[in-house]
Amino acid sequence: MYQAYITKIKNVEKHSNADALQIGQCFGNNVIVDMSTQDNELGVYFPVDGKIGIEYATVNKLIRMKDEQGNSIGGYLDPERRNIRALKLRGAQSDGLWLPLKSLETFTDITKLKEGDTIDILNKVLICEKYIPKAKSVSTGQGANKQKGSKKAYARLFPLFAEHKDTEQIMYNLSAFKTGDFITLSLKIHGTSARTTFVPKVDTRHKLLQKFFPRQPKYEHVSGSRRVVLDFSKDNADGYYGDNTFRKKWHDVISPKLHKGETIYYEIVGWVAENTLIMPECQNKKVQDKEFSKQYGSTTQFTYGCERGQNDVYVYRMTYTDTDGNVIEYPTWKIQQRAEEMGLKFVMVFEQFIYSTEEDFLRRVDSYYEGVDPIGKTHVREGVVARIENKNTFVAYKKKNFDFLRLEGVIKDEATTPDIEEAQEV
Repeated sequence: MYQAYITKIKNVEKHSNADALQIGQCFGNNVIVDMSTQDNELGVYFPVDGKIGIEYATVNKLIRMKDEQGNSIGGYLDPERRNIRALKLRGAQSDGLWLPLKSLETFTDITKLKEGDTIDILNKVLICEKYIPKAKSVSTGQGANKQKGSKKAYARLFPLFAEHKDTEQIMYNLSAFKTGDFITLSLKIHGTSARTTFVPKVDTRHKLLQKFFPRQPKYEHVSGSRRVVLDFSKDNADGYYGDNTFRKKWHDVISPKLHKGETIYYEIVGWVAENTLIMPECQNKKVQDKEFSKQYGSTTQFTYGCERGQNDVYVYRMTYTDTDGNVIEYPTWKIQQRAEEMGLKFVMVFEQFIYSTEEDFLRRVDSYYEGVDPIGKTHVREGVVARIENKNTFVAYKKKNFDFLRLEGVIKDEATTPDIEEAQEV
């Protein structure tokens, strides 16, 4: 879920290479603002990956406009996309958009807004939402609706098959980390989410038959993407990629190695097929940064070392679910042990430590989230994940690399189809 934050902008100082601009910070991110912005001024911060509502953008003259000669006369957001991207302006990073609180006065009583509030809709007016590139559906029409209904019905046969858990941003959730917490920092991987389980299937017989002729739970192996449970007898030539054969391959590898009640969560990286990458490639020149292109070459392909047409998996979470639905989280050491037993790779662990102070924690995070991906070596890393191990449920947060965010913004602007992970969130 995407929201904007009511927050103060801090450490405001003049841009070193632009007379009419300043640079401030929100949640540790650099944000470029105009000269009227005051240090510690309360305003609204829109993180990267959001889309500004049309009414809010219009009232605040954010939409890019041109005169009859094609010259820019104000605004900077694309009229259709209105999306917030990470970018560099005159050599300075800008990670998000910050506007003064008065930008909201048309839509609400701003005197009631306080630091720490989150917003997306005010008085029935959309202020912001998650940015999902527009695209035509892979399947359309009445048949597609039937297919969606069929998938939902299939998913209901496996109520103990829990969905992937989303990871929120570290910088917006620092209060979640407490002194004494046991933290694992690991590499965030840019692939497509997958999950496989070995759980009981719902008994579909009539309730009277179930009552008088009870059966032992029938366990079945089943796999899915982030949100969708896949029936490979029907879905093999369907889905976001047009073909789920690459998912079926890993389902067949993993299924016989799971114990009853186990669910494994993993990322599939590399290639769907000979000429199709799991994650879209990007021409690096479109990032408009010579240093970036010099470091990573002319094209980014998130192959993670996989040869053309090949793919691999990296495990990051495992659970055990009993027949009553109680879920036990495996700690990192146990997941690593089980992954090794199954012949699977585990996500790269950078460090494990006891949380002491916010300053120490952020120093550790910042030492790992930037730079070249340590697996692929030819492309930028996505970022870092911080898991709090001493929790009964899976609790993890992420910090994305600024260069990755810039690249991701270009890819989304050129996307012919929405990213499967994000499309399933809406």
